[in-house]
Amino acid sequence: MGLLSTILGVVGFGFGSCFGVVIGYFFFIFKQPSDVKDPEIRPLGELDPAAIQKLLPEIPLWVKNPDFDRVDWLNKFLELMWPHLDKAICKTAREISKPIIAEQIPKYKIESVDFLTLTLGSLPPTFQGMKVYVTEEKELIMEPALKWAGNPNVHLSIKAFGLKASVQVIDLQVFAHPRITLKPLVPAFPCFANIYVSLMEKPHVDFGLKLLGADAMAIPGLYRFVQETIKDQVGNMYLWPKSLEIPILDPRKAGKRPVGILHVKVVRAMNLRKKDLLGASDPYVKLKLSEDRAPSKKTHVKHRNLNPEWNQEFTISVRDPESQVLELVVYDWEKVGKHEKMGMNVIPLKELPPDETKELTLDLLKSLDPEDVRNEKSRGQLVVEVRFKPFKEEEMADDHKDPGKAPEGTPAGGGLLAVTVHQALDVEGKHHTNPYVRLLLKGEERKTKMLKKNRDPRWEEEFEFMLSEPPINDKLHVEVLSASSRIGLLHPKETLGYVDINLGDVVNNRRINQTYNLIDSKNGKIQIELQWKTS
Repeated sequence: MGLLSTILGVVGFGFGSCFGVVIGYFFFIFKQPSDVKDPEIRPLGELDPAAIQKLLPEIPLWVKNPDFDRVDWLNKFLELMWPHLDKAICKTAREISKPIIAEQIPKYKIESVDFLTLTLGSLPPTFQGMKVYVTEEKELIMEPALKWAGNPNVHLSIKAFGLKASVQVIDLQVFAHPRITLKPLVPAFPCFANIYVSLMEKPHVDFGLKLLGADAMAIPGLYRFVQETIKDQVGNMYLWPKSLEIPILDPRKAGKRPVGILHVKVVRAMNLRKKDLLGASDPYVKLKLSEDRAPSKKTHVKHRNLNPEWNQEFTISVRDPESQVLELVVYDWEKVGKHEKMGMNVIPLKELPPDETKELTLDLLKSLDPEDVRNEKSRGQLVVEVRFKPFKEEEMADDHKDPGKAPEGTPAGGGLLAVTVHQALDVEGKHHTNPYVRLLLKGEERKTKMLKKNRDPRWEEEFEFMLSEPPINDKLHVEVLSASSRIGLLHPKETLGYVDINLGDVVNNRRINQTYNLIDSKNGKIQIELQWKTS
Protein backbone atom coordinates (compact mmCIF):
# COMPACT_ATOMS: atom_id res chain seq x y z
CA MET A 1 0.00 0.00 0.00
CA GLY A 2 2.85 2.39 0.86
CA LEU A 3 4.59 1.69 -2.43
CA LEU A 4 1.41 2.29 -4.42
CA SER A 5 0.72 5.63 -2.73
CA THR A 6 4.28 6.79 -3.40
CA ILE A 7 4.01 5.94 -7.08
CA LEU A 8 0.66 7.71 -7.39
CA GLY A 9 2.04 10.77 -5.59
CA VAL A 10 4.99 11.06 -8.00
CA VAL A 11 2.76 10.62 -11.02
CA GLY A 12 0.28 13.16 -9.73
CA PHE A 13 3.02 15.70 -9.03
CA GLY A 14 4.49 15.28 -12.50
CA PHE A 15 1.10 15.57 -14.18
CA GLY A 16 0.09 18.59 -12.14
CA SER A 17 3.37 20.38 -12.84
CA CYS A 18 3.11 19.85 -16.57
CA PHE A 19 -0.54 20.96 -16.58
CA GLY A 20 0.31 24.13 -14.61
CA VAL A 21 3.16 25.07 -16.92
CA VAL A 22 0.97 24.67 -19.99
CA ILE A 23 -1.88 26.72 -18.50
CA GLY A 24 0.56 29.44 -17.35
CA TYR A 25 2.16 29.65 -20.78
CA PHE A 26 -1.20 30.15 -22.49
CA PHE A 27 -2.22 32.81 -19.98
CA PHE A 28 1.15 34.63 -20.50
CA ILE A 29 0.83 34.59 -24.29
CA PHE A 30 -2.83 35.41 -24.77
CA LYS A 31 -3.69 37.46 -21.70
CA GLN A 32 -2.68 41.10 -22.29
CA PRO A 33 -2.54 43.43 -19.27
CA SER A 34 -4.92 46.36 -19.51
CA ASP A 35 -3.05 48.83 -17.24
CA VAL A 36 0.17 49.13 -19.31
CA LYS A 37 0.59 52.45 -21.13
CA ASP A 38 3.03 53.46 -23.82
CA PRO A 39 5.90 55.56 -22.45
CA GLU A 40 5.66 59.29 -23.01
CA ILE A 41 8.32 60.56 -25.39
CA ARG A 42 9.46 64.15 -24.77
CA PRO A 43 12.28 66.21 -26.35
CA LEU A 44 15.36 66.64 -24.19
CA GLY A 45 14.89 70.39 -24.29
CA GLU A 46 11.65 70.08 -22.29
CA LEU A 47 13.27 68.07 -19.48
CA ASP A 48 14.55 69.73 -16.34
CA PRO A 49 18.27 69.35 -15.38
CA ALA A 50 17.49 66.74 -12.71
CA ALA A 51 15.69 64.50 -15.21
CA ILE A 52 18.52 64.85 -17.75
CA GLN A 53 21.06 63.98 -15.07
CA LYS A 54 19.12 60.77 -14.29
CA LEU A 55 18.98 59.82 -17.95
CA LEU A 56 22.64 60.66 -18.60
CA PRO A 57 24.58 60.28 -15.37
CA GLU A 58 27.90 60.91 -17.18
CA ILE A 59 27.49 63.50 -19.91
CA PRO A 60 30.60 63.73 -22.16
CA LEU A 61 32.31 67.09 -22.32
CA TRP A 62 31.69 67.40 -26.04
CA VAL A 63 27.94 67.47 -25.21
CA LYS A 64 28.15 69.99 -22.35
CA ASN A 65 30.88 72.19 -23.78
CA PRO A 66 30.92 73.14 -27.48
CA ASP A 67 34.66 73.92 -27.29
CA PHE A 68 35.41 70.22 -26.88
CA ASP A 69 35.43 68.01 -29.97
CA ARG A 70 34.19 64.45 -30.10
CA VAL A 71 37.03 61.93 -30.50
CA ASP A 72 35.31 58.58 -30.85
CA TRP A 73 37.84 57.63 -33.52
CA LEU A 74 40.64 57.96 -30.96
CA ASN A 75 38.80 55.79 -28.43
CA LYS A 76 38.21 53.16 -31.11
CA PHE A 77 41.89 53.29 -32.03
CA LEU A 78 42.91 52.78 -28.39
CA GLU A 79 40.46 49.91 -28.03
CA LEU A 80 41.93 48.05 -31.00
CA MET A 81 45.57 48.84 -30.18
CA TRP A 82 45.39 48.45 -26.41
CA PRO A 83 46.66 44.83 -26.20
CA HIS A 84 49.78 45.87 -28.13
CA LEU A 85 50.13 49.20 -26.35
CA ASP A 86 49.88 47.40 -23.02
CA LYS A 87 52.90 45.24 -23.80
CA ALA A 88 54.90 48.09 -25.31
CA ILE A 89 54.20 50.52 -22.45
CA CYS A 90 54.95 47.93 -19.78
CA LYS A 91 58.21 46.96 -21.47
CA THR A 92 59.27 50.61 -21.70
CA ALA A 93 58.24 51.21 -18.08
CA ARG A 94 60.41 48.31 -16.92
CA GLU A 95 63.42 49.58 -18.87
CA ILE A 96 63.05 53.16 -17.64
CA SER A 97 62.33 52.28 -14.01
CA LYS A 98 65.17 49.77 -13.63
CA PRO A 99 68.06 52.29 -13.44
CA ILE A 100 65.94 54.70 -11.37
CA ILE A 101 65.11 52.03 -8.82
CA ALA A 102 68.73 50.87 -8.70
CA GLU A 103 69.81 54.44 -7.95
CA GLN A 104 67.20 55.15 -5.27
CA ILE A 105 66.92 51.93 -3.21
CA PRO A 106 70.31 52.28 -1.44
CA LYS A 107 69.06 55.48 0.22
CA TYR A 108 66.31 53.50 1.98
CA LYS A 109 68.38 50.38 2.85
CA ILE A 110 66.38 48.27 0.40
CA GLU A 111 68.15 45.33 -1.18
CA SER A 112 66.00 44.87 -4.27
CA VAL A 113 62.71 45.81 -5.93
CA ASP A 114 61.42 43.49 -8.66
CA PHE A 115 58.31 43.43 -10.82
CA LEU A 116 56.46 40.15 -10.35
CA THR A 117 53.61 41.27 -12.59
CA LEU A 118 53.16 44.41 -14.67
CA THR A 119 50.15 44.81 -16.91
CA LEU A 120 47.75 47.66 -17.63
CA GLY A 121 44.79 45.31 -17.93
CA SER A 122 42.25 44.88 -20.68
CA LEU A 123 40.36 48.18 -20.33
CA PRO A 124 41.87 51.14 -22.22
CA PRO A 125 41.43 54.79 -21.19
CA THR A 126 38.76 56.84 -22.90
CA PHE A 127 38.73 60.46 -24.01
CA GLN A 128 35.48 62.29 -23.24
CA GLY A 129 36.41 65.12 -25.56
CA MET A 130 39.33 67.25 -26.71
CA LYS A 131 39.89 70.99 -27.02
CA VAL A 132 42.48 72.35 -29.47
CA TYR A 133 43.90 75.87 -29.28
CA VAL A 134 45.15 77.83 -32.29
CA THR A 135 47.97 80.34 -31.66
CA GLU A 136 50.37 82.34 -33.81
CA GLU A 137 53.35 80.53 -32.31
CA LYS A 138 54.87 77.34 -33.69
CA GLU A 139 52.97 75.08 -31.32
CA LEU A 140 49.97 72.80 -31.00
CA ILE A 141 47.97 72.89 -27.74
CA MET A 142 45.48 70.14 -26.85
CA GLU A 143 43.36 69.62 -23.74
CA PRO A 144 41.85 66.11 -23.61
CA ALA A 145 39.41 64.99 -20.92
CA LEU A 146 40.79 61.62 -19.83
CA LYS A 147 39.00 58.90 -17.90
CA TRP A 148 40.47 55.53 -17.14
CA ALA A 149 38.70 52.95 -15.02
CA GLY A 150 41.09 50.10 -15.66
CA ASN A 151 42.03 46.76 -14.20
CA PRO A 152 45.82 46.94 -14.12
CA ASN A 153 47.92 44.63 -12.02
CA VAL A 154 51.22 45.98 -10.72
CA HIS A 155 52.79 43.45 -8.36
CA LEU A 156 56.13 44.33 -6.74
CA SER A 157 58.43 42.25 -4.59
CA ILE A 158 60.51 44.25 -2.10
CA LYS A 159 63.40 42.77 -0.18
CA ALA A 160 64.97 44.56 2.79
CA PHE A 161 66.76 43.50 6.01
CA GLY A 162 66.50 39.87 4.95
CA LEU A 163 62.69 40.06 4.71
CA LYS A 164 60.58 39.88 1.60
CA ALA A 165 57.25 41.65 1.11
CA SER A 166 54.83 42.01 -1.80
CA VAL A 167 52.93 45.13 -2.80
CA GLN A 168 50.12 45.00 -5.37
CA VAL A 169 48.22 47.85 -7.04
CA ILE A 170 44.86 46.93 -8.60
CA ASP A 171 41.66 48.56 -9.88
CA LEU A 172 43.09 51.93 -10.86
CA GLN A 173 40.82 54.88 -11.68
CA VAL A 174 42.21 58.13 -13.07
CA PHE A 175 40.17 61.18 -14.08
CA ALA A 176 42.41 63.96 -15.39
CA HIS A 177 42.25 67.13 -17.51
CA PRO A 178 45.78 67.61 -18.90
CA ARG A 179 47.08 70.23 -21.31
CA ILE A 180 49.50 68.78 -23.89
CA THR A 181 51.63 71.25 -25.82
CA LEU A 182 53.79 70.22 -28.78
CA LYS A 183 56.40 72.90 -29.46
CA PRO A 184 58.25 74.14 -31.31
CA LEU A 185 56.97 72.65 -34.55
CA VAL A 186 59.89 71.73 -36.80
CA PRO A 187 60.24 70.35 -40.37
CA ALA A 188 61.58 66.97 -39.21
CA PHE A 189 59.68 63.88 -38.08
CA PRO A 190 57.79 63.74 -35.72
CA CYS A 191 57.45 67.48 -36.48
CA PHE A 192 57.77 68.75 -32.89
CA ALA A 193 60.79 69.12 -30.64
CA ASN A 194 59.30 68.92 -27.13
CA ILE A 195 56.16 67.74 -25.33
CA TYR A 196 54.95 69.79 -22.36
CA VAL A 197 52.30 68.22 -20.09
CA SER A 198 50.42 70.28 -17.51
CA LEU A 199 47.33 69.53 -15.40
CA MET A 200 44.52 72.09 -15.58
CA GLU A 201 43.03 70.79 -12.32
CA LYS A 202 43.97 68.32 -9.60
CA PRO A 203 43.42 64.75 -10.86
CA HIS A 204 41.20 62.15 -9.25
CA VAL A 205 43.16 58.96 -8.55
CA ASP A 206 41.68 55.87 -6.91
CA PHE A 207 43.23 52.44 -6.61
CA GLY A 208 43.36 49.31 -4.52
CA LEU A 209 46.53 48.53 -2.57
CA LYS A 210 47.38 45.09 -1.21
CA LEU A 211 50.21 44.69 1.27
CA LEU A 212 51.23 41.08 2.03
CA GLY A 213 47.94 40.01 0.44
CA ALA A 214 45.77 42.17 2.70
CA ASP A 215 43.75 45.21 1.62
CA ALA A 216 45.76 48.12 3.00
CA MET A 217 43.08 50.65 1.99
CA ALA A 218 40.69 49.11 4.56
CA ILE A 219 42.75 50.69 7.35
CA PRO A 220 40.63 53.56 8.78
CA GLY A 221 41.78 56.98 7.55
CA LEU A 222 44.44 55.65 5.16
CA TYR A 223 42.29 55.87 2.03
CA ARG A 224 41.53 59.59 2.41
CA PHE A 225 45.13 60.33 3.41
CA VAL A 226 46.50 58.62 0.30
CA GLN A 227 43.96 60.37 -1.94
CA GLU A 228 44.79 63.85 -0.68
CA THR A 229 48.54 63.20 -0.68
CA ILE A 230 48.52 62.10 -4.33
CA LYS A 231 46.44 65.12 -5.38
CA ASP A 232 48.69 67.55 -3.55
CA GLN A 233 51.98 66.04 -4.74
CA VAL A 234 50.93 65.75 -8.37
CA GLY A 235 49.38 69.21 -8.26
CA ASN A 236 52.52 70.80 -6.83
CA MET A 237 54.64 69.31 -9.61
CA TYR A 238 52.46 69.56 -12.72
CA LEU A 239 49.49 71.86 -12.04
CA TRP A 240 49.42 74.61 -14.68
CA PRO A 241 51.51 76.75 -15.28
CA LYS A 242 54.05 74.13 -14.13
CA SER A 243 54.71 71.38 -16.65
CA LEU A 244 56.57 68.18 -17.37
CA GLU A 245 58.96 68.64 -20.29
CA ILE A 246 59.68 65.62 -22.50
CA PRO A 247 62.43 66.38 -25.07
CA ILE A 248 62.02 64.67 -28.43
CA LEU A 249 64.39 66.48 -30.82
CA ASP A 250 67.02 69.18 -30.68
CA PRO A 251 65.03 72.09 -32.19
CA ARG A 252 68.15 73.78 -33.53
CA LYS A 253 69.17 70.70 -35.51
CA ALA A 254 65.64 69.70 -36.49
CA GLY A 255 64.66 73.18 -37.64
CA LYS A 256 68.08 73.88 -39.19
CA ARG A 257 68.15 77.35 -37.69
CA PRO A 258 71.30 79.45 -38.18
CA VAL A 259 73.75 78.88 -35.33
CA GLY A 260 76.51 81.24 -36.39
CA ILE A 261 78.20 83.28 -39.12
CA LEU A 262 81.17 82.24 -41.21
CA HIS A 263 83.46 85.10 -42.26
CA VAL A 264 85.47 84.26 -45.38
CA LYS A 265 88.17 86.37 -46.98
CA VAL A 266 89.40 85.20 -50.38
CA VAL A 267 92.96 86.54 -50.37
CA ARG A 268 94.72 85.33 -53.51
CA ALA A 269 95.55 82.42 -55.77
CA MET A 270 98.99 81.26 -56.88
CA ASN A 271 100.42 79.38 -59.84
CA LEU A 272 97.14 78.84 -61.64
CA ARG A 273 97.16 76.89 -64.91
CA LYS A 274 96.84 78.57 -68.30
CA LYS A 275 93.43 78.11 -69.85
CA ASP A 276 93.25 80.73 -72.61
CA LEU A 277 94.88 80.51 -76.02
CA LEU A 278 97.04 83.56 -75.28
CA GLY A 279 98.71 81.83 -72.33
CA ALA A 280 96.70 83.30 -69.44
CA SER A 281 93.45 82.86 -67.51
CA ASP A 282 90.62 85.03 -66.19
CA PRO A 283 90.03 83.50 -62.73
CA TYR A 284 87.31 84.13 -60.17
CA VAL A 285 86.18 82.15 -57.09
CA LYS A 286 82.73 80.82 -56.24
CA LEU A 287 82.05 79.79 -52.65
CA LYS A 288 79.08 78.34 -50.80
CA LEU A 289 78.23 76.03 -47.91
CA SER A 290 77.07 72.48 -48.49
CA GLU A 291 73.44 71.70 -47.67
CA ASP A 292 72.58 75.36 -48.24
CA ARG A 293 70.00 76.47 -50.79
CA ALA A 294 71.33 80.03 -50.89
CA PRO A 295 73.03 81.03 -54.16
CA SER A 296 76.81 80.88 -54.35
CA LYS A 297 78.86 83.98 -53.66
CA LYS A 298 81.67 84.91 -56.04
CA THR A 299 84.61 87.25 -56.32
CA HIS A 300 85.46 89.69 -59.09
CA VAL A 301 87.09 88.40 -62.26
CA LYS A 302 90.84 89.04 -62.56
CA HIS A 303 91.59 89.16 -66.29
CA ARG A 304 94.77 87.56 -67.66
CA ASN A 305 96.26 86.80 -64.27
CA LEU A 306 97.72 83.50 -62.99
CA ASN A 307 98.51 84.92 -59.53
CA PRO A 308 95.43 87.05 -58.78
CA GLU A 309 94.73 88.89 -55.53
CA TRP A 310 91.14 89.56 -54.51
CA ASN A 311 91.08 90.37 -50.76
CA GLN A 312 87.30 90.15 -50.85
CA GLU A 313 85.27 89.35 -47.73
CA PHE A 314 82.01 87.40 -47.47
CA THR A 315 79.67 86.37 -44.66
CA ILE A 316 77.60 83.18 -44.76
CA SER A 317 75.07 81.89 -42.21
CA VAL A 318 75.88 78.47 -40.74
CA ARG A 319 73.19 75.98 -39.75
CA ASP A 320 75.12 72.83 -38.85
CA PRO A 321 78.87 73.28 -38.30
CA GLU A 322 79.30 69.56 -37.60
CA SER A 323 78.30 68.46 -41.09
CA GLN A 324 78.61 71.50 -43.38
CA VAL A 325 81.73 72.28 -45.41
CA LEU A 326 82.81 75.41 -47.27
CA GLU A 327 83.11 74.66 -50.98
CA LEU A 328 85.58 76.80 -52.96
CA VAL A 329 85.79 76.51 -56.74
CA VAL A 330 88.07 78.54 -59.03
CA TYR A 331 86.70 79.19 -62.54
CA ASP A 332 88.17 80.63 -65.71
CA TRP A 333 85.80 83.30 -67.00
CA GLU A 334 84.82 83.06 -70.63
CA LYS A 335 83.11 85.77 -72.62
CA VAL A 336 81.34 83.18 -74.76
CA GLY A 337 80.49 79.66 -73.64
CA LYS A 338 80.69 77.80 -70.36
CA HIS A 339 83.16 78.91 -67.72
CA GLU A 340 85.82 76.26 -67.19
CA LYS A 341 86.60 74.89 -63.74
CA MET A 342 90.27 75.37 -62.79
CA GLY A 343 90.26 73.60 -59.42
CA MET A 344 88.41 73.17 -56.15
CA ASN A 345 88.73 72.29 -52.46
CA VAL A 346 86.64 72.24 -49.29
CA ILE A 347 87.03 73.30 -45.65
CA PRO A 348 85.07 71.26 -43.04
CA LEU A 349 83.59 73.70 -40.53
CA LYS A 350 84.03 71.28 -37.63
CA GLU A 351 87.80 71.77 -37.99
CA LEU A 352 87.52 75.52 -37.39
CA PRO A 353 87.91 76.71 -33.76
CA PRO A 354 85.19 79.23 -32.83
CA ASP A 355 86.06 82.94 -32.84
CA GLU A 356 89.53 82.33 -34.26
CA THR A 357 90.78 83.54 -37.63
CA LYS A 358 92.73 80.95 -39.60
CA GLU A 359 94.67 81.49 -42.83
CA LEU A 360 94.62 78.39 -45.01
CA THR A 361 96.52 77.60 -48.19
CA LEU A 362 94.56 75.05 -50.19
CA ASP A 363 95.84 72.93 -53.05
CA LEU A 364 93.40 73.07 -55.95
CA LEU A 365 92.08 69.64 -56.97
CA LYS A 366 90.29 68.29 -60.00
CA SER A 367 87.71 66.50 -57.82
CA LEU A 368 87.09 65.58 -54.19
CA ASP A 369 87.63 61.88 -54.87
CA PRO A 370 90.84 60.95 -52.99
CA GLU A 371 91.52 58.12 -55.47
CA ASP A 372 91.29 60.35 -58.54
CA VAL A 373 94.75 60.25 -60.14
CA ARG A 374 94.12 63.61 -61.83
CA ASN A 375 94.52 65.27 -58.42
CA GLU A 376 98.25 64.52 -58.57
CA LYS A 377 98.75 67.20 -61.21
CA SER A 378 99.46 70.68 -59.84
CA ARG A 379 96.62 73.15 -60.45
CA GLY A 380 97.76 75.98 -58.21
CA GLN A 381 96.86 77.10 -54.70
CA LEU A 382 94.20 79.27 -53.09
CA VAL A 383 94.76 81.33 -49.91
CA VAL A 384 91.73 82.15 -47.73
CA GLU A 385 91.09 83.47 -44.24
CA VAL A 386 88.13 81.96 -42.36
CA ARG A 387 86.55 82.63 -38.98
CA PHE A 388 83.46 80.96 -37.53
CA LYS A 389 81.56 83.07 -35.00
CA PRO A 390 78.74 81.12 -33.28
CA PHE A 391 75.76 83.02 -31.98
CA LYS A 392 75.59 83.78 -28.29
CA GLU A 393 73.85 81.26 -26.06
CA GLU A 394 70.98 83.59 -25.17
CA GLU A 395 70.27 84.03 -28.88
CA MET A 396 70.26 80.28 -29.42
CA ALA A 397 67.15 79.93 -27.25
CA ASP A 398 64.37 77.80 -28.66
CA ASP A 399 61.69 79.55 -30.68
CA HIS A 400 59.04 78.98 -28.01
CA LYS A 401 61.04 80.78 -25.31
CA ASP A 402 60.99 84.54 -24.87
CA PRO A 403 64.56 85.74 -25.34
CA GLY A 404 63.78 89.07 -23.63
CA LYS A 405 65.59 92.36 -24.10
CA ALA A 406 69.02 92.63 -25.66
CA PRO A 407 71.62 92.63 -22.87
CA GLU A 408 73.38 95.88 -22.06
CA GLY A 409 76.78 96.23 -23.62
CA THR A 410 75.84 94.27 -26.73
CA PRO A 411 78.34 95.37 -29.41
CA ALA A 412 76.89 97.54 -32.15
CA GLY A 413 78.20 95.20 -34.83
CA GLY A 414 76.48 93.34 -37.61
CA GLY A 415 74.32 90.28 -37.47
CA LEU A 416 71.72 88.17 -39.20
CA LEU A 417 68.08 89.11 -39.64
CA ALA A 418 65.95 85.98 -40.10
CA VAL A 419 62.53 86.62 -41.65
CA THR A 420 59.91 83.87 -41.68
CA VAL A 421 56.84 84.44 -43.85
CA HIS A 422 54.15 82.28 -42.28
CA GLN A 423 50.84 83.04 -43.94
CA ALA A 424 48.44 85.66 -45.28
CA LEU A 425 44.72 85.90 -44.67
CA ASP A 426 41.88 87.21 -46.82
CA VAL A 427 43.94 88.57 -49.71
CA GLU A 428 42.18 88.96 -53.03
CA GLY A 429 43.09 90.53 -56.34
CA LYS A 430 40.82 92.19 -58.87
CA HIS A 431 41.82 89.96 -61.79
CA HIS A 432 43.62 86.98 -60.21
CA THR A 433 44.71 85.72 -56.78
CA ASN A 434 48.01 83.86 -57.14
CA PRO A 435 49.84 85.39 -54.17
CA TYR A 436 53.52 85.53 -53.36
CA VAL A 437 55.49 87.78 -50.98
CA ARG A 438 58.28 90.18 -51.88
CA LEU A 439 60.69 91.32 -49.14
CA LEU A 440 62.90 94.36 -49.62
CA LEU A 441 65.59 95.57 -47.21
CA LYS A 442 68.47 97.91 -48.10
CA GLY A 443 68.20 97.06 -51.77
CA GLU A 444 68.22 93.27 -51.18
CA GLU A 445 65.17 91.42 -52.43
CA ARG A 446 63.71 88.04 -51.47
CA LYS A 447 60.61 86.30 -52.82
CA THR A 448 58.44 83.39 -51.72
CA LYS A 449 56.98 80.86 -54.10
CA MET A 450 53.66 81.64 -55.80
CA LEU A 451 50.53 79.81 -54.63
CA LYS A 452 47.81 79.66 -57.26
CA LYS A 453 44.20 80.57 -56.53
CA ASN A 454 44.55 80.93 -52.78
CA ARG A 455 43.05 83.69 -50.65
CA ASP A 456 44.59 82.33 -47.43
CA PRO A 457 48.06 81.21 -48.54
CA ARG A 458 50.55 79.60 -46.15
CA TRP A 459 54.21 79.69 -47.17
CA GLU A 460 56.30 78.95 -44.03
CA GLU A 461 59.43 80.14 -45.85
CA GLU A 462 62.48 81.61 -44.13
CA PHE A 463 64.88 84.22 -45.53
CA GLU A 464 68.09 85.73 -44.20
CA PHE A 465 69.64 89.18 -44.50
CA MET A 466 73.30 89.62 -43.49
CA LEU A 467 73.69 93.15 -42.14
CA SER A 468 76.85 95.04 -41.18
CA GLU A 469 75.10 96.96 -38.39
CA PRO A 470 71.87 96.66 -36.35
CA PRO A 471 68.88 97.85 -38.42
CA ILE A 472 67.61 100.21 -35.71
CA ASN A 473 66.32 102.88 -38.09
CA ASP A 474 65.53 100.61 -41.05
CA LYS A 475 62.23 99.24 -42.27
CA LEU A 476 61.44 95.93 -43.93
CA HIS A 477 59.11 96.34 -46.89
CA VAL A 478 56.72 93.38 -47.14
CA GLU A 479 54.50 93.29 -50.21
CA VAL A 480 51.96 90.66 -51.25
CA LEU A 481 51.61 90.43 -55.02
CA SER A 482 49.68 88.29 -57.45
CA ALA A 483 51.04 87.16 -60.81
CA SER A 484 48.89 85.98 -63.67
CA SER A 485 49.22 82.28 -64.45
CA ARG A 486 48.29 82.91 -68.09
CA ILE A 487 50.63 84.07 -70.79
CA GLY A 488 49.72 87.55 -71.87
CA LEU A 489 50.33 91.25 -71.33
CA LEU A 490 46.94 92.03 -69.78
CA HIS A 491 47.13 92.36 -65.97
CA PRO A 492 50.34 90.32 -65.55
CA LYS A 493 50.86 91.48 -61.95
CA GLU A 494 48.97 93.34 -59.25
CA THR A 495 49.54 94.34 -55.62
CA LEU A 496 47.34 92.73 -52.94
CA GLY A 497 48.69 94.86 -50.08
CA TYR A 498 51.90 95.87 -48.31
CA VAL A 499 53.30 96.82 -44.91
CA ASP A 500 56.54 98.46 -43.73
CA ILE A 501 57.87 96.92 -40.50
CA ASN A 502 60.08 99.00 -38.21
CA LEU A 503 63.09 96.81 -37.34
CA GLY A 504 64.11 98.77 -34.24
CA ASP A 505 61.71 96.66 -32.12
CA VAL A 506 63.28 93.47 -33.46
CA VAL A 507 66.77 94.59 -32.44
CA ASN A 508 65.57 95.41 -28.92
CA ASN A 509 63.40 92.33 -28.38
CA ARG A 510 65.44 89.86 -30.45
CA ARG A 511 62.28 88.18 -31.75
CA ILE A 512 58.84 89.30 -32.91
CA ASN A 513 56.02 87.11 -34.26
CA GLN A 514 53.09 89.29 -35.27
CA THR A 515 50.18 89.60 -37.68
CA TYR A 516 50.07 92.88 -39.61
CA ASN A 517 47.18 94.52 -41.45
CA LEU A 518 48.03 95.03 -45.11
CA ILE A 519 47.82 98.57 -46.49
CA ASP A 520 45.78 98.98 -49.70
CA SER A 521 43.92 95.78 -48.90
CA LYS A 522 40.33 95.53 -47.74
CA ASN A 523 40.76 92.86 -45.05
CA GLY A 524 44.14 91.33 -45.83
CA LYS A 525 46.62 90.37 -43.08
CA ILE A 526 50.04 88.75 -43.06
CA GLN A 527 51.92 86.92 -40.29
CA ILE A 528 55.66 87.63 -40.19
CA GLU A 529 58.25 86.36 -37.70
CA LEU A 530 61.50 88.31 -37.27
CA GLN A 531 64.66 87.34 -35.39
CA TRP A 532 67.83 89.37 -34.90
CA LYS A 533 71.02 87.42 -34.12
CA THR A 534 74.49 88.74 -33.49
CA SER A 535 77.78 86.89 -33.33
